[in-house]
Amino acid sequence: MSIPRLPRKKLKNLCTILLCSSSLVLMMTEVLAHPVLQPGKLISYTRNPNGVAIKTEHAQVELTVFSPGVIRVRMDKKNLGSDFSYAVTGQASKTDFQLTELDDKLILQTSALQLLIQKQTFSLRFETPDGVLINQDEPGLSNSWIGDEVSSYKTLQDGERFIGLGEKTGNLDRRGSAYTNWNTDAFRYTGETDPLYASIPFYIGIHHGMNYGIFFDNSYQTDFNFGASNRRFSSFSAQGGELNYYFIFQPRVADILRAYTDLTGRMPLPPLWSLGYQQNRWSYYPESEVMRIAQTLREKKIPADGITLDIHYMDGYRVFSWDKQAFPDPKAMTARLAKLGFKTTVIVDPGIKIDAGYATYTRGLQQDAFLRYADGTHYAGEVWPGWVVFPDFTRAATRSWWQAEVASYAKQGVAGIWNDMNEISTWGQKMPNNILFDYDGQLTTHKQGRNVYALEMARSSHEGMKQASGERPFILSRSGYAGLQRYAAIWTGDNTADEEHMLLGVRLLNSLGLSGMPFTGMDIGGFTGTPTAGLYARWMQIGAFTPYFRNHAASDSRSSEPWTYGEDVLNISRNYINLRYRLMPYLYSSFHQAASSGLPVMRSLAIDYTHDAQVYSRHYQNQYMFGDAFLIAPFTSNKEFGRLYLPEGEWYDLYSDKREPGKQAKTLELRLDRLPVYVKAGSIIPMQSQVQSTAEQPEDSLFIHVYNGTQSNSASYYEDDGHSYAYQNGDFYQRQMRFVPERREIQFEASQGKHASKFRKLEILLHGFNDVRSIAFNGKTIDLETLRLGFFGQEDRELNVSKFTIPNSAGKITLNY
Repeated sequence: MSIPRLPRKKLKNLCTILLCSSSLVLMMTEVLAHPVLQPGKLISYTRNPNGVAIKTEHAQVELTVFSPGVIRVRMDKKNLGSDFSYAVTGQASKTDFQLTELDDKLILQTSALQLLIQKQTFSLRFETPDGVLINQDEPGLSNSWIGDEVSSYKTLQDGERFIGLGEKTGNLDRRGSAYTNWNTDAFRYTGETDPLYASIPFYIGIHHGMNYGIFFDNSYQTDFNFGASNRRFSSFSAQGGELNYYFIFQPRVADILRAYTDLTGRMPLPPLWSLGYQQNRWSYYPESEVMRIAQTLREKKIPADGITLDIHYMDGYRVFSWDKQAFPDPKAMTARLAKLGFKTTVIVDPGIKIDAGYATYTRGLQQDAFLRYADGTHYAGEVWPGWVVFPDFTRAATRSWWQAEVASYAKQGVAGIWNDMNEISTWGQKMPNNILFDYDGQLTTHKQGRNVYALEMARSSHEGMKQASGERPFILSRSGYAGLQRYAAIWTGDNTADEEHMLLGVRLLNSLGLSGMPFTGMDIGGFTGTPTAGLYARWMQIGAFTPYFRNHAASDSRSSEPWTYGEDVLNISRNYINLRYRLMPYLYSSFHQAASSGLPVMRSLAIDYTHDAQVYSRHYQNQYMFGDAFLIAPFTSNKEFGRLYLPEGEWYDLYSDKREPGKQAKTLELRLDRLPVYVKAGSIIPMQSQVQSTAEQPEDSLFIHVYNGTQSNSASYYEDDGHSYAYQNGDFYQRQMRFVPERREIQFEASQGKHASKFRKLEILLHGFNDVRSIAFNGKTIDLETLRLGFFGQEDRELNVSKFTIPNSAGKITLNY
């Protein structure tokens, strides 16, 4: 068969067509086969009441204006799925914005920021309203997918710092480091261990006098890179799900925390007793040992409010059970402890022993409460009771079942629930990914369900105790996800009795505070290993200035109560626990502030002194504020000298009242019996008389310590019954107090709320007012006394504190110089 010959011109045209077609096929094949998929060009967009929906070549995008300073970014290479989050409870507010189209970009603008949306190669650039760059997708990389992994790449700014990200080891400034969020049982972790127990994918970027926050709400394993192994970008990625993040721009870090907790919720006011000292061990048992510990605390005049029971209180480690030989009558025991001023907290793990005679297991089977494999069989893992099944807390019916089980503890007089092992932890620490989670009707696997497991367990425990008791519950969790603050406090897991580990714990708590978690603590003294007497003493001092103050030790270490390290350590520990209880009005007011604003109780200096480079120095990064007034400088116990940095302002040595200028570094001679503590000039600190527990009524005078300064300052004093929800209906007592140096006045506003204060009188103590000749309260002259006793009762001739008493009422104190 012969092939017809074509004229040369037609042959040339055919070749051109074939060549072009081949090139097109090659181009399409290259796009489809490229291992990194980017959104591509903007194809179309639609404005809606809260933002704009965008279609690109390879992605669906939704930009939502939540408020003038908060814009949400959702993106997927498929259609966007249902809008569901365990972390976010806040709703978008009606916010005015403008959407302008130019040839090469869209501009979405609010009163606080503008977002430039590039058309040709889709990317985002966040600017101030006057065009100053805040944050942008890295040109050429922007956002992309590698298989199911989704990533966002952000340009590294000159001098940019990164803080937060929750429970992460390392330095305060995370520049140059990378981290993974995958809730992990990290027994005896070190200063380099990552990941740890909890995942909070929220961080704050700082550069050129500006601050922004990014909350990446994705519960798959997430990874954050702040310029590690590269000098071009920071990035965040997830192993599945959407690119779903909230961009927050506010003038101060404190405002970013407020905006973040507007999204994820704030801590409800905890019960007052949970702020007191808690004594714990793995384990106090039998009942006679529990009572011995409680009675010894009282005999030795060591204030305390809580005894915590670890796993040995249970019958064969079965949760919701008691060892009847060791604890024959739990309700009677908790009642005896309550008479001594102690509340009881018990550990509750998620694993339910597979035992046909175990009522909790049987009821769980009836409610179809447990996690299953894809073939429908129950997943079983091995922990303390042996082989166990695990409740699926992402299922509403399971949460209801758990709430009913938890109620049994409330009926036995238990006041606190300690959720442990909830990462989920199993022997072998390798939970299979083919386990199914209900995810509230959106069936998924362990890959998406793991990081929110502890959050939903804490939610279930909180609701169960609240419904059963009608009181504010105390829930403590080892693991969690963003939003955990709505239900629980968190502690930093199984730490070690080591000097540097103590300071690591301080940084972990500061970082959690930067991530929306105000109620935090660490095992004082170290969980594993045995501390030296000096280390124990220093740790107890620091513990007195942490939100959750719990002493805890493992079963294979020595007893670690304050009296077990000798008389000197006992006195040091008692002094600082005493101080914490005298500061309880200040501490409770600080917790109320946290519940109202999202500002943590324990605050990295980066919150108030964000753009002072010294606070990020490795010499000073462990320092923190405790509430508004106190600067805490933690040092290891084995050093004779330490470097301290005092930020801007003026500062008073807590013990000597010596006044120091700010913006200076100094060398301190360290003493084991004194933790370096400074008070910010202008501070107003409410205190009370000494008590042995929060159940004990203090004397009827509220002590108000005022520290002289050149700047006006205000403080909010807050009081309620400490245990119920009556405060939500106005049954509280709140008063604003102001120091106005230019007017030489201390002002007490009229109180707010229906609650009557427990204090009838105010004893005012003036620090640094050496030139004051007389005092008038509401125009009437008041007698002055001179007090020369320090905070620990020591007499010092150089101290010169003026003291006077007024009624607990609104009014104005005039200082006459």
